[in-house]
Amino acid sequence: MNMKKIGLPLIVALMLMVAAACGSSNGNGSGASETASPSAPESSSASPSPSASPSESASSEPKEIVTIKFSEVIRSIFYAPHYVAMSRGFFEEEGLNVDMNTAQGSDKGAAALIAGTADISLVGPETAIYIYNQKGDKTLKIFHQLTMKDGSFLLSREPTDAFDWKDLSGKTVLGWRPGSAPQMVMNSTLIQKGITDAEVVTNIASPALAGAFTSGQGDYIQLFEPVASTLVQEGKAYYAASLGEAFGDFPETSYVATSDYIAENPEIIQSFVNAVAKGTQWLQTASDDEIAEALAPFFEGTSKELIIQSVTRYQDQGTWPAKPELAAEAFETLQSVLIENGVLKAEEKISDMSAVVDMSFVEKIGGA
Repeated sequence: MNMKKIGLPLIVALMLMVAAACGSSNGNGSGASETASPSAPESSSASPSPSASPSESASSEPKEIVTIKFSEVIRSIFYAPHYVAMSRGFFEEEGLNVDMNTAQGSDKGAAALIAGTADISLVGPETAIYIYNQKGDKTLKIFHQLTMKDGSFLLSREPTDAFDWKDLSGKTVLGWRPGSAPQMVMNSTLIQKGITDAEVVTNIASPALAGAFTSGQGDYIQLFEPVASTLVQEGKAYYAASLGEAFGDFPETSYVATSDYIAENPEIIQSFVNAVAKGTQWLQTASDDEIAEALAPFFEGTSKELIIQSVTRYQDQGTWPAKPELAAEAFETLQSVLIENGVLKAEEKISDMSAVVDMSFVEKIGGA
């Protein structure tokens, strides 16, 4: 479990080259290994272009569009507000063009920021804490809290009418890499439930998890949407539980940038925050058809029904807060989970969250 904490400086150093390859600003994708298959949509390549380019302003002085190099941790409907902001033109309304790639890991997203191959990354907020404690030349700051629940779901190989967490006793679960937010939430949930003899496999890359399970590995698997619903629809797995509901509020995924970038580009950060907030608000009132149309370009091969089902699951568990704020209580929960999972020492706990958190832009959403 300490692998994440001990190895992060080395990871960041090694990932500079990887991030440079993954974070090109030409929008060609996040890596040759990524696919857009319906069985693993979260590993698809770079984002599709928005459904329509911004129309020319009737004004004699059209608004200048600034391109932002953006890195998402994985591709998942868990981040639906962001894709909505892209496809519905909310970023363009704020004067931004988002050049997106998929990093396949918060460590890689953080490395892209440090290397300068990304301006903004959507990652686990724990990365800002890790980088801060390294006392290096650059620090990261969290400026928008997109999700407030874990986004993974537990699926079983055999159908169950009434899942109980005790069912995991003596079983094997295909989970996420050590130190990642979903892995830590799973581990902390098992501790809460008193399960000490479940084997959680953490050495399978996220794009390969579904394939490993369908090939016969594991009794249970931890997946994000829409991959989870895809396996269920195909009859290859059965829904057991929501990690988000089981664990409760947890600040899993945040928008992060370097402190220098935020200080030098406050207008861009504010515009970015405004656009994503519009996406979150739009999801609350849009029809199923509108939501499916907005998200479909980002999840090629995923049916309208599965897109809607995935969004509904995330909405029902309160994934996207109306006010995307990382509050002190949530920050305390985050650090407690990091300490419990052995990736943060108690003496490294950050007492002043302003060292890695800046919620001033959230406070001014929409020009408030």
